[in-house]
Amino acid sequence: MTTTLAAPATALSAPRHDLRGIRDDFPILRNSTDANGRPLTFLDSAASSQKPEVVLAAMDDYYRTANANIHRGVYRLSEEATGRYERARQTVAAFIGAPMARECVFVRNTTEAINLVAMTWGRRNIGPGDLIVLTVMEHHANLVPWQVLAEERGAELAFVRMTT
Repeated sequence: MTTTLAAPATALSAPRHDLRGIRDDFPILRNSTDANGRPLTFLDSAASSQKPEVVLAAMDDYYRTANANIHRGVYRLSEEATGRYERARQTVAAFIGAPMARECVFVRNTTEAINLVAMTWGRRNIGPGDLIVLTVMEHHANLVPWQVLAEERGAELAFVRMTT
């Protein structure tokens, strides 16, 4: 199998983003500073992502008007919540180009997602002698599941060094 990677963005081809405008969409970034009084830089989004205004508004609306279990009830609120959930799944699928909405699975955070992949797909597909390649810069939450899987399955971990 051949894998082709897109050329990296250069200064000439990289899209331009209004970073101040993006920051302003996030109330916590707009209203918080670090210990030195500088604008907050939040680097733990894989575990606890900050939410922009539009997400907070949608969450507030949901909890005020449609909070119910999905795919379980035959009462109006449950059916409405299920509809919202499935429409969100379709929106995400279209946004990321997934062929089918059912391929999109919602989890609480990246840590949970990595654990699910390692402990389901990994246990089915990784075996003795296989090589699991990570970078030396991995967050602990991405390292541990692969360490556990490698030990369980007799695979080997390899680490790619980062260069500047």
